[in-house]
Order: sequence, then structure tokens, then C-alpha cells
Amino acid sequence: MIKKLLPAIIQHDDTKKVLMLGYMNEEALTKTYNGPNVWFYSRSRKKLWEKGETSGNYLKVKKIKIDCDLDSILITALPQGPTCHTGNTSCFENNTEYKDSIFSKLDKDNQSEIIDQLIEIISSRKISNDENSYTSKLLNSGIKRISQKVVEEAGEVAIACVSNDKEEIINEFSDLFYHMLVLIEASPIDYEDVWKQLSLRMKN
Repeated sequence: MIKKLLPAIIQHDDTKKVLMLGYMNEEALTKTYNGPNVWFYSRSRKKLWEKGETSGNYLKVKKIKIDCDLDSILITALPQGPTCHTGNTSCFENNTEYKDSIFSKLDKDNQSEIIDQLIEIISSRKISNDENSYTSKLLNSGIKRISQKVVEEAGEVAIACVSNDKEEIINEFSDLFYHMLVLIEASPIDYEDVWKQLSLRMKN
């Protein structure tokens, strides 16, 4: 996988309105060149994704241009629906006026990446098979044992919530999230399968 990422600006081919900003590695750019739709590389999920693969709101490629410094991409496209996940035509319709609001959002984004970092660590432990790693040992114990741990942690979360101990609730939820991610790693599905299902449920 090519690690170098370039920002890609998507512009409406007819109206010339800027629709969104994404990132592409070499493979995403090649897929976009081949058409018919725009592809990106997700920095958080560490994988390629086709714009519209879950929503059906594809971006049909019309033209691709590279800037003079060869470090950014401009793509004109015809959207097959709203480009933004909010349902707006463009991702630039929020009209945020204050820098404090922007940096507050950045802080939240950094927090949301914790799950992605955990997934990366868990996946690496599966490959490294480090005998000193709790995660590696847990993965080697098999899916039945991991499932049992998830049930145990869920019970401890319930007990902590009933006791109304804030610190204990935080600790137990953290344990539960971690063990759930390990169970997904051990199961026959991908994390992405869960994210897609959650995305579908948000529409209902």
C-alpha cells in the first residue's frame, strides 16, 4: 500500500461548486482514473473506499487535474446525490465562522481516532503473536474464550452502572469496548462490516 497521501478537491462539473475534500494514495488515484467513480483512501480506516459505496451517492468522474507542484488533485465530477453525509449538496455548507468551533471539532476528531488506533494495535498483535502481550494471548485463546470475556465485561458494566460509580463505569466500559474489538478481530467479519451496518441504522 502506497502511504503518501494527496488532498483531492472534488468540484461539480456543471456548477463548479466545491463539493468535498478527500485524500488519495496512488491506488485510489489509479482507480479514479479508470473510472467511473471517485475513490479515496481513508486515513482513519486505513483502506480504500469508493465514494457512495454505502449511500449510493457516487461521484462520476469527468476530469482529473494535478496542480503545478504535484501535491494536490482537482477532480470535476457529477454527483449522483448529496455529496455530504449530512445530506447537503456540499461538505462546505456549514458556514463555521469561528476558529474556536473548528479547533473544538479537531479535538473531537482526535478522540474518535482512538478506536482506529486500538484496532491497529489489536491487528498487529494478531500478526506478531507476542507471548508477552495480553492481546496476543487472548487472541490465541480462541473465539469461545474471547466471547466469554465479552459477556463477563458486559456484566461488569451493568453492575458498575447500577452502583452509579462514575470512575468504575468508565473503566468497565473501556474494558468492554476493548474486548469487543478483540472479538471482532477473531471473528469471520471485518470491522468495516460493523461500521457499514451502523451507518445504515443511522438512516432509520
